[in-house]
Amino acid sequence: MSEQVTDATFDSMVIKSSTPVLVDFWAPWCGPCRGLAPVIDEIAQEYAGRANVYKMNVDDSPMTPGRFGIRAIPTLIVFKNGEIVEQVTGAVGKSNITAMLDKALA
Repeated sequence: MSEQVTDATFDSMVIKSSTPVLVDFWAPWCGPCRGLAPVIDEIAQEYAGRANVYKMNVDDSPMTPGRFGIRAIPTLIVFKNGEIVEQVTGAVGKSNITAMLDKALA
């Protein structure tokens, strides 16, 4: 299962991570976000030890989404060495998400 990241923990858990990180920016009221949640949890299990997968509730932590210009959810961002390497908005398929992570791991 994916872990939660907050405004307070974002830099230490994502920006300073030595492994690639996928962050799912979501909210409980967002239907497509809820539909994507099981896929994100599957990916978290499959990539355990190779990449970190976190979820950020944009209602509880509004500073970080603003920092990265996120205007719609779900938005998925892959970070590597503290930099954005891939970003997609909308409910995308698992293969699209794993391709983003695989590219960051290459």
